[in-house]
Amino acid sequence: MTPSAPRTAPRTETVDTPAGEARITWHPARAARLVLALGHGAGGGIEARDLQALAAALPARGITVALVEQPWRVAGRKVAAAPKVLDEGWRALWPALTAPGPPVVTGGRSAGARVACRTGAELGAHAVLALAFPLHPPGRPEKSRADELTGAGLPTLVVQGGRDPFGRPEEFPEGTYELVEVPAGDHGFAVPKKAEAGQEAALELIAGAVGDWLERLSP
Repeated sequence: MTPSAPRTAPRTETVDTPAGEARITWHPARAARLVLALGHGAGGGIEARDLQALAAALPARGITVALVEQPWRVAGRKVAAAPKVLDEGWRALWPALTAPGPPVVTGGRSAGARVACRTGAELGAHAVLALAFPLHPPGRPEKSRADELTGAGLPTLVVQGGRDPFGRPEEFPEGTYELVEVPAGDHGFAVPKKAEAGQEAALELIAGAVGDWLERLSP
């Protein structure tokens, strides 16, 4: 682990895309070695506990975190855009994400993880981080989205809750990606009060595993 570095204040940037205005909240690291760009899921925004935990922890390890809000969310709509529109928005955001200079690791949670897997290689991303990857709809394992994950074509880390109804860790097929389990975590990485490790420990596990993986990837 590298020594901690001072943090700087977050800043917000708006970006025009074909689907409307998107927003990036930057959590910058001093002398950043990587940028980690994270999109949100279809059921929430960048306030998700895992995204906020990474934004709080990683700048001290030399990793700038960019939390990205897709246009549908910025516009206040309740229903996420179609996958094709989400991909278009992410592509349009990419120049802003690469502008600071360091290599960009593309990622997100749930639907945002799918976007990252589908577009990462074509955009020249350094790697892919998939948080709570929705392997299949709840109760529908036959509707697998494994091809998106295994076809990412880049170094990939999956962080998955042990009781995620969208795909438990043991359901994932073998692949070249790495997988970290958050014991007892659901799709939002919430853990029950009776769990052996509490909520804070779960978030520390996520931040630590992602930080260690990113350090191994650092140029």
